[in-house]
Amino acid sequence: MKLNLGNWMLAAAVCLSANTWAADGGKNGPTPVAPPRKFIDPANMDPAVKPGDNFFEYANGGWLKQNSIPAKETRWGSFGILAEENNKKLINLLTEVSKTPSQAKGSIKQRVGDLYASAMDSVAIEKRGYEPIKTDLQRIDHITDLNGVINEIAYQRTIGEGSPLFGFGVGQDSKHVTKYIVSIGQGGTSLPDRDYYLVDNARNQRIQGAYKTYLTTLFTLTGTPAAEAEKNAATIFRMETELAKLQMSRVAMRDPNKTYNKFSVAQFSQTTPHLNWATLLPKMKVSGQDTMLVRQPDFFKSVDGMLTSIPVEDWKVYLKGYILRGSASQLSSPFTKASFKFSSVLSGQQVQAPRDQRMARLVDGSLGELLGQLYVEKYFTPAAKQYMVNLVNNMKETLGSRIERLEWMSPETKQRALKKLHAITVKIGYPDKWEDYNGVTINRNDYYGNLKRISVWGYNFNVTRLGKPVDKTRWGMTPPTVNAYYSPVGNEIVFPAGILQFPFFDFNADDAINYGGIAAVIGHEMTHGFDDQGRQYDADGTLRDWWGKEDADKFKVRADMVVNQYNGYTVLDTMHVNGKLTLGENLADLGGLNIAYEAFKKTKEGKSNTKIDGFTPDQRFFLSWAQVWRSLQRPESAASRILTDPHSPEQFRTNAPLTNIDAWYAAFDVKPGDKLYKKPEDRIKVW
Repeated sequence: MKLNLGNWMLAAAVCLSANTWAADGGKNGPTPVAPPRKFIDPANMDPAVKPGDNFFEYANGGWLKQNSIPAKETRWGSFGILAEENNKKLINLLTEVSKTPSQAKGSIKQRVGDLYASAMDSVAIEKRGYEPIKTDLQRIDHITDLNGVINEIAYQRTIGEGSPLFGFGVGQDSKHVTKYIVSIGQGGTSLPDRDYYLVDNARNQRIQGAYKTYLTTLFTLTGTPAAEAEKNAATIFRMETELAKLQMSRVAMRDPNKTYNKFSVAQFSQTTPHLNWATLLPKMKVSGQDTMLVRQPDFFKSVDGMLTSIPVEDWKVYLKGYILRGSASQLSSPFTKASFKFSSVLSGQQVQAPRDQRMARLVDGSLGELLGQLYVEKYFTPAAKQYMVNLVNNMKETLGSRIERLEWMSPETKQRALKKLHAITVKIGYPDKWEDYNGVTINRNDYYGNLKRISVWGYNFNVTRLGKPVDKTRWGMTPPTVNAYYSPVGNEIVFPAGILQFPFFDFNADDAINYGGIAAVIGHEMTHGFDDQGRQYDADGTLRDWWGKEDADKFKVRADMVVNQYNGYTVLDTMHVNGKLTLGENLADLGGLNIAYEAFKKTKEGKSNTKIDGFTPDQRFFLSWAQVWRSLQRPESAASRILTDPHSPEQFRTNAPLTNIDAWYAAFDVKPGDKLYKKPEDRIKVW
């Protein structure tokens, strides 16, 4: 079963990847409240590498040599270490509350504690085998015609089984942001990207073979004869390959106008005669809607033809496969082992993480704003939140000043850019209004049932938003998350409590560390409002062009320079960074680091030349940036991320922006002949 929390149609958000703090936002420097740690540790560096040849290796080489990727991880570095520490905190919280089975029914502690207890009860889960999905598989067996197939596709959504064949959800209309609207989009495949089906190379052939074996195993585990199970796997793969051929590429989908296609329900139904949306939407609990957004209209026109060209019996196999894949990781060990075995081929992960770690993450992903309340109560303070609010305001002021000084932008477009900047909503730590998951019943002895009830609640919550005012208080991440994001349709930047820790931030650190870390993250998210996608949304989040044509053309010239720079980086074998896919994140890294550095230079430390541990303030700032991206990753993970991840690999996130920042050259005496050196006239200036 796939947890369906109603987030498919959440506004597109662009992401980065518990101390007691002062509340001055860094203006006067932090006031230490505990013995300081060594924030830049020379043991983690490699002085044998010239900073101008490979700053990532110079700053992190010692750590990279001294560490290896844990068997349970696909990559390992600053993000992973902090996420693991956070997960330990969650496990401690959950272990404590789950030990008391007599918590008040419906309370926060009862629901998160009993969900965790049910997830940790492997004995009960083993006894049930695949019994939790038998009814679903039997229902599919009874389908006799195409109408039955279509009804099943609709029904699976309403019972929390996810979105077979196509994506579906309710979210803000990006051209009418005060209203919610139904949206549908391409789907139907299981491998991470369409290229896994369509590009013929040895790596993809190996993954395709492992996927077919996985499907065969799942069917066999439900009692299907081996020959029939193998045939079923071939049928599903063939159908998914046809669907992959119909899908838009990830790069094409970066243009929000290409995926904004509004139709009347009646009008679009005429283009998909077998998918009559006027009758299909009510079956998915949506009524009274006369319009809908279709992200990829051509996909649906072709899928409509597939509905009749492919036999009903094959569609039944496809739907069973969807149930099996979505449920495998939540069933008994033969299913979970098969699921992990396949995922390890994709990612290179060698062993599964311990069950308590996996289940703590599951509770966070399922009831995150209940568990989040326990987390922030123990690990986050109002003073921490106020510090971040003030720091964000400082960064806003700095970006505003930089916009005013842009030499390539006209005064008229600058004013609109400043209006958008000033309108950005800032969310720090945790929501002001917590979600209570009203009506979700958690039973200590019903793990699979708990997940299904949560998923059904999420779906119902999503579709019942239609006709209601847009709720701008909602978050797209849980408080313990080690990440941050910008939402273009909300014009908001969001920083969960989980990321507000070292190496991103530490109250006891000097300004260089915090500005090279969390301030650069803040600047990164702000810049997303002005990257190749975010710049197409105006101050209130509406997808509307606010640029003068000459300004837009000048921006595109600079953006293309960034694309070309990153296209030149080789990650694995002959695989290069995809400069177009990663453009938004690369622009945000470059902008964020520039903004943070300028803001840092306003601080007392930034204005000084006083060394700490042998490093100047500027050197510490850039070293702090580099240690944020300290990371090792497996080749399998690297190959997958090149196809699917809009973020560049960490070594390029470290080095590439620096090559465009004059202050870095001065700080480390980078000169012509150094491998990272770029002539001053070739350094890219955007924001």
